[in-house]
Amino acid sequence: MSDEQEKPDNPVVSGLVALLAVSLAVGLVLGGVALVGTRILGIGGDSSGSADSTELESAVIPKPSKTAANGPQLTLATEDTEETEDTETAETEATESETAKSEKAITLQAGQTAVGNFERIDLSGIYPGGEGAILQVQRLEGGQWVDFNATLSVSNETFNTYVQSAQTGVNKFRVVDSATGDSSNAVTVTVG
Repeated sequence: MSDEQEKPDNPVVSGLVALLAVSLAVGLVLGGVALVGTRILGIGGDSSGSADSTELESAVIPKPSKTAANGPQLTLATEDTEETEDTETAETEATESETAKSEKAITLQAGQTAVGNFERIDLSGIYPGGEGAILQVQRLEGGQWVDFNATLSVSNETFNTYVQSAQTGVNKFRVVDSATGDSSNAVTVTVG
């Protein structure tokens, strides 16, 4: 009779014990997965190298400075070495004045010669000595240069941007330095 008289276990207590056991097992599994994941991804843990390097990093951009002109690293042979010194002097003076003008000239080129309506027209170029200058894109309309809704800045003496136009036909573009008024050559792109 002693076996028959034992009280059956309370189902509420059994349910709570089972719930506690399952919760503990799931928590341990999820904790282990999180620990392995952080170690694999390198999150947390060894912070001696990465924490110090991020504290020392900054967004300071150095001011641009002019570099010395070294000239070409290549020497070309001349065709005729028997020219007179007078001719050489005259040619040298003419070349130097042309070089001085072309060194400061804004040079513009278009990436495409023909595009459809509102297709991208890539404009790029060089502006020697124009570091940091703000350039205004202009389009020739009715014989006058009109500001186009695009400005760009010069970085490392180069610039690039793109424009889109719905004006069909031949479009001529140029860029103008907002501060000095210097303008580039015109480029032609057919739209439509």
